[in-house]
Amino acid sequence: MTDSVLTIELPSLESAIALAGNREENLEILSQQTGAKLVLRGQELLLSGTEKQVERCQRAVRSLAHFWQAGKSIAPVDIQTAIQALNTNRHEELQDLREDIIIRTRRGDEIRAKTFRQRQYVKAVRTHDLTFCIGPAGTGKTYLAAMLAVQALLDKRYERLILTRPAVEAGEKLGFLPGDLQQKVNPFLRPLYDALYETIDPQKIPDLMERGAIEVAPIAYMRGRTLNNSFIILDEAQNTTPAQMKMVLTRLGERSRMVVTGDVTQTDLPDRQTSGLAVAQKILKNVEGIAFCFLSQADVVRHPLVQRIVKAYEKFDRISIEN
Repeated sequence: MTDSVLTIELPSLESAIALAGNREENLEILSQQTGAKLVLRGQELLLSGTEKQVERCQRAVRSLAHFWQAGKSIAPVDIQTAIQALNTNRHEELQDLREDIIIRTRRGDEIRAKTFRQRQYVKAVRTHDLTFCIGPAGTGKTYLAAMLAVQALLDKRYERLILTRPAVEAGEKLGFLPGDLQQKVNPFLRPLYDALYETIDPQKIPDLMERGAIEVAPIAYMRGRTLNNSFIILDEAQNTTPAQMKMVLTRLGERSRMVVTGDVTQTDLPDRQTSGLAVAQKILKNVEGIAFCFLSQADVVRHPLVQRIVKAYEKFDRISIEN
């Protein structure tokens, strides 16, 4: 038996659609998180449950007004962050998170951190010359770094944006492909190109690359260089060897900033080969001026299934270790 019923009048059908989400997925998540039952009838949202459940659900819905009032889509991670803010009394921090827009895409979409740990990561990159971000797939490690780097380049805070990652299969498996090393490793660098295309006119990118303002290259191209006045991103760093990691880190020159991202649980190196990222974490964790940020499955911002997949694998790994 329900103890309380509350009706929230939404300002428009657009706001109702934004709040409900695809197939009313957002209403299901709000129900799971608060215990209340939610029913949408046109522009009316009916909440029912115990007085405490309804009150909690109302607060959660109101905290999402930033999105649904403007008809903006709401992702599951936005709801989870709002609930976390309610649980930990971090309302002001939630407001700061939403107002801190990193950059707008060519379509006009706002790019910002979506979770509190992502926000800490963004703040670390802005305040440290070297930042490590370690976490599972889909947590925005590379994407946020790329967005920060592009904005810094457009603001002329740096002369160059350098994106690099190891091509661990650039030997035997790619050896038969035609072209030079750059062409062989382009498939490995695709995620970095994708981030660029979201914010910069694709027709302008070849010119920027030809002038050296943007460089997307495998780690092999970093050796012997000093990277001054540059924003450098080392992606998939778990696939570096300790020697490669040290080589890239020591390329950092004057007026430069570097972000190193990776997932230590997804190493593609040959058996018994130690990950350079894992070694760097042990050696550099207490070095002044270096920030380490850790994201988890709770920070996954891709399809909701990705978060559940990561969580299932983490559980499986824990059970395997125990056994």
